[in-house]
Amino acid sequence: MSKKISRRRFLQAGATAAVGLTVVPSSVLGSSLGHVAPSDKLNIAGIGVGGRGFGVLKGMESQNIIGLADVDWKYSKPVFDHYPNAKKYYDYRKMYDELGKSIDAVMVATSDHTHALVTADAITMGKHVYVEKPLTHTVYESRLLTKLADKYDIATQMGNQGSSGEGVRQVCDWIWNGEIGEVTKVETFTDRPIWPQGLPRPSTVDKVPSTLDWDLFVGPAPKRPFNHIYTPWNWRGWWDFGTGALGDMACHILHPVFKGLNLGYPSKIQASSTMLLTDCAPNAEFVTYTFPARDNMKKVAMPEVEVLWYDGGLQPPRPAGVPNGKNLNDQGGGVIFHGTKDTLICGCYGVNPWLVSGRKPNSPKTQREVTLSHQMDWVRACKETPANRIETASPFSEAGPFNEIVVLGVLGVRLQNLNQVLEWDGPNMKFTNIPEDAKIQAIIEDGFKIVDGHPSFNKKMSDPVNAREMAQEMIKHTYQNGWNLPSMP
Repeated sequence: MSKKISRRRFLQAGATAAVGLTVVPSSVLGSSLGHVAPSDKLNIAGIGVGGRGFGVLKGMESQNIIGLADVDWKYSKPVFDHYPNAKKYYDYRKMYDELGKSIDAVMVATSDHTHALVTADAITMGKHVYVEKPLTHTVYESRLLTKLADKYDIATQMGNQGSSGEGVRQVCDWIWNGEIGEVTKVETFTDRPIWPQGLPRPSTVDKVPSTLDWDLFVGPAPKRPFNHIYTPWNWRGWWDFGTGALGDMACHILHPVFKGLNLGYPSKIQASSTMLLTDCAPNAEFVTYTFPARDNMKKVAMPEVEVLWYDGGLQPPRPAGVPNGKNLNDQGGGVIFHGTKDTLICGCYGVNPWLVSGRKPNSPKTQREVTLSHQMDWVRACKETPANRIETASPFSEAGPFNEIVVLGVLGVRLQNLNQVLEWDGPNMKFTNIPEDAKIQAIIEDGFKIVDGHPSFNKKMSDPVNAREMAQEMIKHTYQNGWNLPSMP
């Protein structure tokens, strides 16, 4: 399949596309990648292998895991022990230098703020890439990876594994066949965060463990003293390193919405949350995206639609007809499509879709069925030539634009104190209606305490900053500490 095929043609042609699948032997791989992998297996390097990265690697360990890089060797010790023949590194750049000619593909599961760096370097070396969600930390980084992947003709996959599942395919089949009618409102939610959020920046400085390279972890973010609350795993809640509950889970929960409704760039966004702090994501968020009308499909129109996001345990009102006692939180969240004919509900990852009416329509199958795991379907794509490659379920051509929407929601939350609906120019990656002289602040410390039985409020606020400049910095980070991205193709 040509890389120039449109997203819609790919989605609608999927059921028949698999006929053209051709796995090429390692001798052909060798001609383009500089070596021959033994036994027709890929040589895979893993970066950010503690935690989730270990689980992803296990899903592709039928291949050759030849290199492992992680800034925390204590957290990663079980992974190193599991793959004793893989070379170990703190710095992925040294691994690229030493093993680059032997690597076919790279798995990336570092903290969010370094995804783009690690991945862009791999792509420009001609390596296939599998990247955990969210794909990137910023809108610009998502756009960059999308264009780099197209330029270098490599196989890509974002780690939103539900995109390979039958639930997402069923949601799309029902919507595209007109089973629920036109959709003008979608409500989504997650029970995350399950890590610390809503915290002020810690004032204590801890000793850096000997097994952790703290400077490498911080990478392109502003330097800060080490505290054990940041890592491992808890980095998700800190703005410099993660994207909070929205960034962590929306790539799973919003994916059937993005795909089923053929969404492009939103035109408007507004957000609110519990207390907004300078350094840490809030405990709960509410975000409203407005997407303009898209081209009608053969059996259903695609009018303007509002997509609402709730997290922190908040849920939307229960739709009429949903049985009392039925928990709509399925595997960490849920999605409610409000159609003019019916209401469609599914869980996180698009699992277990059902119609409130009780119908179970037998709609035509519209997409390629993924019979392998999410990880191994990417491995399959890596072994195909660009001319004959069947795209994965979440290639960067789709995951990149989708991730822009996800991290844009994070921007909405962080800009909420402007107290306005934000208008978004997707192609040019900018807000168009922030006043030139608008200033914005956030809370550094709450300062709440009880004095003589009475509440006392003494919030410590950040200095006012220009809102346009702050927005631009969040759209495209100024990398620090000597780190840089390749240029936009």
